[in-house]
Amino acid sequence: MKNNTDERIGVYVCHCGTNISHTVDVEAVAEFARTLPGVVVVREYKYMCSAPGQELIKKDIVEDGLTRVVVSSCSPLMHEETFRNTCEDAGLNRFLFQMSNIREQCSWVHSDRATATAKAKRLIAAAVRRVRYHVSLEEREAPVHPDTLIVGAGIAGIEAALKIADSGKKVYLV
Repeated sequence: MKNNTDERIGVYVCHCGTNISHTVDVEAVAEFARTLPGVVVVREYKYMCSAPGQELIKKDIVEDGLTRVVVSSCSPLMHEETFRNTCEDAGLNRFLFQMSNIREQCSWVHSDRATATAKAKRLIAAAVRRVRYHVSLEEREAPVHPDTLIVGAGIAGIEAALKIADSGKKVYLV
C-alpha cells in the first residue's frame, strides 16, 4: 500500500448561502483545515456545488496536483455524485473523494456557533483522515441472475412470490 502521508489533499468548505455560514464559522474551519496533515489547498466558497465552485475544485486538481478531495457542505445524498463527477472531469478517480456533511450535522442541529464550529472541525478532520486511505476504484458490471428464492411460505412469502412471478421472473418458494 502506498504511503498515505504523500497525499495532496484539497479541502473545500461551502457556505451553502447562509445555511452553513450563519451557524458555523466557515473561515475558522478553513483555517483549521490548513493545519491538517496532507492538506495543501483549502478554499471556502458561497455555493461549492455551483458551476464556479466546481471549477475551483477542477482547477486545483489540475494545477496543484491534488490526489484527494474533501468537500464539507450539505448532505451527500444531494451532491456527492456532483462532486465525484467534478473530480472525474478533472482527471481524478471519483472514489478519491470524501464528503463531510456540516450543514445537517452541524449548522441545522446546533444554535451555538462555537459548538457548531467545533463539530465541523472534527468532521473535516475525520474526512481528511479517511480520504487518505481511499484507493482508486473502477466501476464494473456483474451479471445478475433474475431468479428469486423466497424463504418462508407464509402470507408475506406467498404474496411476494406471486408478485415476482407476475413480473415474469422465476420464483423458488421454500
